[in-house]
Amino acid sequence: MPAPVAPPDAMTRVHEKLSAVDTAWLRMDRPSNLMMICSVLLFRGHLSLPRVRKLVDERFCTFARFRQRPVVTPSGAYWDDDPRFDIARHVVMERIVRPGGRAALQDLVSRLIATSLDPAHPLWRFHVVPNYDGGSAVIIRIHHCYADGIALVRVLLSMTDAGADGPPAMPFERHERPDVAHGADAEHDVLPWLAPFGNVWSMARKISAVLIEKGAQMWTDPAKALELAEQGTALSAEVARLALMQSDSPTSFKGVPGRTKRVAWADPIPLDEVKVLGKALHASVNDVLLSCVAGALRGYLASRGETVSGVTIRALVPVNLRPMEKAWELGNHFGLVFLDLPIGIENPVERLYAVRANMHALKSSMQPIVALGLLAAMGTAPRILQEALLTVLARNATAVMTNVPGPPTTLYLAGARIDQIMFWVPQSGDIGVGVSIISFNDAVQFGMVTDRGLCPHPEKVIERFGAEFETLLLATLMSPWPREGDLDPAQAAVAVGA
Repeated sequence: MPAPVAPPDAMTRVHEKLSAVDTAWLRMDRPSNLMMICSVLLFRGHLSLPRVRKLVDERFCTFARFRQRPVVTPSGAYWDDDPRFDIARHVVMERIVRPGGRAALQDLVSRLIATSLDPAHPLWRFHVVPNYDGGSAVIIRIHHCYADGIALVRVLLSMTDAGADGPPAMPFERHERPDVAHGADAEHDVLPWLAPFGNVWSMARKISAVLIEKGAQMWTDPAKALELAEQGTALSAEVARLALMQSDSPTSFKGVPGRTKRVAWADPIPLDEVKVLGKALHASVNDVLLSCVAGALRGYLASRGETVSGVTIRALVPVNLRPMEKAWELGNHFGLVFLDLPIGIENPVERLYAVRANMHALKSSMQPIVALGLLAAMGTAPRILQEALLTVLARNATAVMTNVPGPPTTLYLAGARIDQIMFWVPQSGDIGVGVSIISFNDAVQFGMVTDRGLCPHPEKVIERFGAEFETLLLATLMSPWPREGDLDPAQAAVAVGA
């Protein structure tokens, strides 16, 4: 999508400037990877287009940001009120071909996820599908420069009701917007394991300043990165580690993406079963789910005759850097970590513990802070540096993988009960695979988006997720249990030595 340019009259008005990180997402659009967050809601009942429009106008557009469009001027990117804002332009009806099942809806989502939003107006749209599988569906597309996935999920939840006729299930408390609305100039709490780093936004500014000063040469000249590492600080070492990181294993998932995408989603898995299995194996819910993802990717590659022994696929995983109660501020407040998925491990239990070990190592890493600094640098640096930094983030990974916690209860939107929620985040650079995990109504939902040229049938990967979970569960149940935690190799080794 070309960068929107401010009209002449907008040049003279007072605007709120986009934060450096939000500007980075605005500038990151490529024809092969549009920076849109896409979500799909499935309903048992039928939705009324006028009622959905009224709901969006009253609860979504209560955030002034969604009545604005980002524009580019010689002095930077700004938010500009759309003088021709029309809710009917942003909430539209789409029909799918008969019989109107999952395949037809996936085809529609695949087309929309690769279609640019109109830069002349706010960059979001709701598509109401009234004829999906005996019920309805809503497809939501929002440009990433408005907010990250955590904030947008919270905004979506503020639009839902506890019953068909209310009351609101999760309304936002009314807040006065601060003078500085959001972005790198605001202070925010961080996740507990990031707390020792203090003010994450202040550190991100320092990192971005270093990156801009050093220039793109650090990412193409190993000697520069080694010199930085020798400075001895944890920050310098982490920046150098990213600059020197080698690419993950070559597979058919890697390559240069085109403009056509494919999406798919799987049947939900009961969340209670995932929690019980994780507790039995002394692993987190995330460990269990990511292990299943690794197993599904392994199975798909093996079915194509590709070598999987010793293969590692690296995923970019967003890390939330603010509490949910501040999601009303919108904007992008997250870092990224590089997670290695051990595709080469066949044993599902062994694979789970390898994933757990990799996740544990990242918990003491400064990668999220450094990645946030990279994003800030992209938004303020010249284009040549932006491309170099984007290459750093994208060249060493095969996929983007996100995990968003949703509400555990049944919700309604515009009078209809929500059955399932899926979402997909965009892939940056030349990354062609995205995997999304969301929990909702005591179930876990997997979604996948791929480049058609790299993986034309993501449903063949998605359908393996449930089977991988069942395999892990069966392997756990069939294993000997002399005492709690015996399946953990580390604990087993201690027991043997005792």
